[in-house]
Amino acid sequence: MELLDEYTGHVDPEGPAARRDLGAVAITKVSVGPMDNNAYLLVDKATGSTLLIDAANEAERLLDTVDTVAERGRTKTIVTTHQHWDHVQALEAMTQALSPETYAHELDAPELPVPPDHTVGDDDEVRFGESFVEVIHLDGHTPGSIALLYRDPDGSAHLFTGDSLFPGGHGKTATVDHHNALMDDLERKVFDRLDDDTWVYPGHGDDTTLGAERPQLPEWRERGW
Repeated sequence: MELLDEYTGHVDPEGPAARRDLGAVAITKVSVGPMDNNAYLLVDKATGSTLLIDAANEAERLLDTVDTVAERGRTKTIVTTHQHWDHVQALEAMTQALSPETYAHELDAPELPVPPDHTVGDDDEVRFGESFVEVIHLDGHTPGSIALLYRDPDGSAHLFTGDSLFPGGHGKTATVDHHNALMDDLERKVFDRLDDDTWVYPGHGDDTTLGAERPQLPEWRERGW
């Protein structure tokens, strides 16, 4: 896997992965599959323990990325942000290849191709080596959608949002009630709690920050989807 060490938040389908080097953790982003799904590898630099967020597609491409930035034997944690098919197509193959501990929210767990070893929700933590991410349940895109928050001890927060938050809006919702639920959770659990410099890593496309998106919240609420 070709790897870029100049991280901009953009990766291309079939293109290189991109790595962001923080103090204690390195974050690698790669695009997989026909829907430009983002998968993320978080490597705890003290131990080499590695967490994969969303085994979305192209298991061999994901494994190639693992081999480039980590070790298969230390990639023992997979978290699924939500149940939609485009985010789980490589989950079974990656589980067979890595024998990891798998995590998802209990409300989406029944729809996954591999039942999770652990179900998680608000205020839970998923550890990898000496590092961890905090779980934030965001109801609306799916009943069990979750975001994962890494708080860099030496810098800003880093939020992996699945399809619950993108540049320019939240992910698709089926009804106005689902839209309102997701807006409520995003405002209360994310925008009200985290600073503008929080970096957002979505399930598709380019990254953003909470500061870039915050002025648009009233518009998102009003448009109703």
